[in-house]
Amino acid sequence: MKFRYAMVCSSNQNWSMEARSLLKRQGFYVNLYGTEAYVKLPGPSLRRVDIYDFGTPYKQMFDDLRRKDPELYKRNGILPMLKRDSGVKLAHQRWQDNAADSSFDVVITFEEKVFDMVVEDLNNRDHVLRKCVLILNLEVKDNHGEAAVGARLAFDLCPEIEAAESWEEAVDDIVSGFEKQQRQKLMYTISFY
Repeated sequence: MKFRYAMVCSSNQNWSMEARSLLKRQGFYVNLYGTEAYVKLPGPSLRRVDIYDFGTPYKQMFDDLRRKDPELYKRNGILPMLKRDSGVKLAHQRWQDNAADSSFDVVITFEEKVFDMVVEDLNNRDHVLRKCVLILNLEVKDNHGEAAVGARLAFDLCPEIEAAESWEEAVDDIVSGFEKQQRQKLMYTISFY
């Protein structure tokens, strides 16, 4: 059985884009979402970030930042990230605005606050489909190196879930085995569509 996956992050998508890219190359069905009000990218300082509306094409962001300061955005990794992202999808989508049109079997977050937002959002919806969804959180720092580690962890976890005859019954064992093998703590819960 092939599951439908959603990768959800706050506004910067290092974690989920890296995981989505790896899983998609391996034939998994994966969509990517953010949860904040805007897409926020590191700017010239911690107080000066670059903000874009969700739905702004990655290519447009890339061109805008390249006009502003190509050396800065190349050095901090934002231009290469946007170039990579534009090859994967058109634009970053917001979970709360777009995910209601789809149902997923597994939602993976990479930050506890995002996990909480996804759980709250799903719990506040009408559960008309009565379909289970597994929500997992892999806590990963938002930088290029850690994003690659998080992507590999997500990639290792997804086949384990799909291999179970009934993931609903096996989820405790899957998570426990993953935590022992990877030495990585997972948060998880089950919600409904």
